[in-house]
Amino acid sequence: MREDIRPELTEFLTPGEIFCRILVVESLTYLPRLRQMFPMAELYAVTSEEDFSRAAEYVGLEVNWRVLDYQKTPLPFPTAFFDYIISDLTLETVENPQDIAAGFGTFLKETGFWLTSFRNIRYWRIIDELRDGHFYGIITRMYARAEFERLLYASFYKYVVMSPQVIAAPDGLIAELEAAGFENISHDLEAAFWLVKAARSMPEMALLKSMYTATERQQLSRLLHRIEYDVAADKSCAALWELYDRTQMFPDYLAEFIRQAVFHREKFYGLLRQNSPTRRDTIDALIECSTRQSYAEDDS
Repeated sequence: MREDIRPELTEFLTPGEIFCRILVVESLTYLPRLRQMFPMAELYAVTSEEDFSRAAEYVGLEVNWRVLDYQKTPLPFPTAFFDYIISDLTLETVENPQDIAAGFGTFLKETGFWLTSFRNIRYWRIIDELRDGHFYGIITRMYARAEFERLLYASFYKYVVMSPQVIAAPDGLIAELEAAGFENISHDLEAAFWLVKAARSMPEMALLKSMYTATERQQLSRLLHRIEYDVAADKSCAALWELYDRTQMFPDYLAEFIRQAVFHREKFYGLLRQNSPTRRDTIDALIECSTRQSYAEDDS
């Protein structure tokens, strides 16, 4: 299928002189731009063609190359290693798209993102060709937006953002398709490609996970649940405040963590107040922060 545009996943990225780890899977044309955008990044690339790793356009980019077929060979990286994995049209030709999608997720940090894309089977040109009795996607999988979202959620991603790359249809064609019953929500009928940004955590939780160590977050979560269910609440509250002071935590952070982790919040705050007589001011600040966060969420 010929198109006037190609997917451009860098629209999801903000350049900066920050350290991060980025893996590019087969979509090697992104490497020069990524090095320009992130001069301090560690760049990794996976390709099944060894010659590509020696190509002139990639010389001097300081890329860590791995030559392998990612569909058949496990990626040789630690889990939770990358801030970004970038791979265009990845799930079009794989036998088990859910396995590949879930597999990529294991290599992302909890604050990381997988950037990918897919050709839209509801794109006006595809529908127009089908009406004429032609279909040219024989060796590729094609997806609708809703179907791709379901696939990602089934692959353990919790946050998905999609952006259409639009090509205008001939005059009158979209109206004709809509009259025939085709919905065109978010310009779906004009989206040749959907660009996808997927993460293992919701943004709120990703922010929380970025601030303290995994051990500190696990300890905090355990203490909050012990207080919530009145398990040695006096000792649990004392341990919570020791952690709060030791890590120099601040009310906004703890209040948001409580909002995300605690289900019975009214009971929780009652037990916290009952077992923390010297922390009344801090508890009032937590409740005020939580109320403010709830209003902000309702207004968004």
